[in-house]
Amino acid sequence: MEIGFGRECDIDNWMQLVNKVKENFPGLETKEALDEHRNTVLDFMSKQGAICAKDKGEIVGILLFAKEENMLCFLAVDGEYRRQHIGEQMVSYMLTYMDAKKEVVVTTYREGVPEGTAARAFYKRLGFAEGRLTEEFGSPVQEFVLKR
Repeated sequence: MEIGFGRECDIDNWMQLVNKVKENFPGLETKEALDEHRNTVLDFMSKQGAICAKDKGEIVGILLFAKEENMLCFLAVDGEYRRQHIGEQMVSYMLTYMDAKKEVVVTTYREGVPEGTAARAFYKRLGFAEGRLTEEFGSPVQEFVLKR
């Protein structure tokens, strides 16, 4: 398994994984939304804010983060590769590029939403604590905060 920054040449492979997991993320329901997400990913890639995990050249994990805000913006692992600590490895890699004096924030579904059960457990296992309730793409979400 190789963890590293995503590059523009990875975009098609990256978006194949996004299409596999899009049901788990609000705001990716339409072709237009996916096209916009593709552009967002390319922007993150240009700023070294896109990390991917590759197995034999195939992208099996993806992570977007904003250094300026110390925010983890998007994280997904292919269903066939889950429970292999790929998400944890990508987060660890990301943390080396974040401001170590500031807390790191991520949002996920609120408690009780089935799509968010695994993500909530994952972030708690990594030391993130539940934060304020908010909304993204018309969906109720909750911030998780990693104090450093």
